[in-house]
Amino acid sequence: MFDFADKTVVVTGGSTGIGAAFASELARRRARLVLVARGEERLRSLAASLTKAHGVKVEVLAEDLAKPGAAKRVRDAVHGLGLTVDVLINNAGFASYGPFEAVSLETQREEIDLNIGALVELTHVFLPDLERRQGGVIQVASTAAFQAVPFMAVYAASKAFVLSFSEALWAEYRERGVRVLALCPGATDTPFFARAGEEAAFGKKASAEDVVRVGLEAFDANRSHVVHGLGNYFTALSSRWFTREFVARLSARLMRPRTPSLAAQNPR
Repeated sequence: MFDFADKTVVVTGGSTGIGAAFASELARRRARLVLVARGEERLRSLAASLTKAHGVKVEVLAEDLAKPGAAKRVRDAVHGLGLTVDVLINNAGFASYGPFEAVSLETQREEIDLNIGALVELTHVFLPDLERRQGGVIQVASTAAFQAVPFMAVYAASKAFVLSFSEALWAEYRERGVRVLALCPGATDTPFFARAGEEAAFGKKASAEDVVRVGLEAFDANRSHVVHGLGNYFTALSSRWFTREFVARLSARLMRPRTPSLAAQNPR
């Protein structure tokens, strides 16, 4: 089992949702945390509560990871604190929902920059630390990584990248002592849908705490990826059982917007 006690863990998107759940569980395991997100006030509030509850040191970095140069600024800030990172948890990301042409290009480009660009850059700048400390990285992907998802086309494609990228690094670095895990949750009860829209949620929402539990168990086992939930696991396998065209058409039927203002832009 990977022992997080006295290890330094960087968690992006660390103020809410799955990121906050990771922070809470790892604080319980006595890790030293560096939480990264845009909202400094929320970060400081969480850090204070974790320190009070568990007596651990929690640093906060307010940074918009979609902005150019953010990864290097985070690395420099972490090293400026005199810390060498043992584990990186790339959790920051968001989804846009609706007909492709109805979502602004600016929003979709920001989605790519955060979900892919920032994740790759952060992994790259922290890999020397991770190898030196024989640690690893947890990349929060999604069950959307396993098939096309109409009306969330960019999000699903970005998570497919994360899954493929993570599995490649797992194979490349495992003999060098670095763990790489792609954690693939389905719909989770977090503020994620406040931006994506509740219509983007399909199926029962899992708790962020249970997603984190499954992720850390898989990280302990040095797995390349893990899907949270049995139902999500079988859904992820659907493209193996059926044609990709069938799965895409079925997904389009399930994900089609029900809100008139969105559905009108995408008639049957």
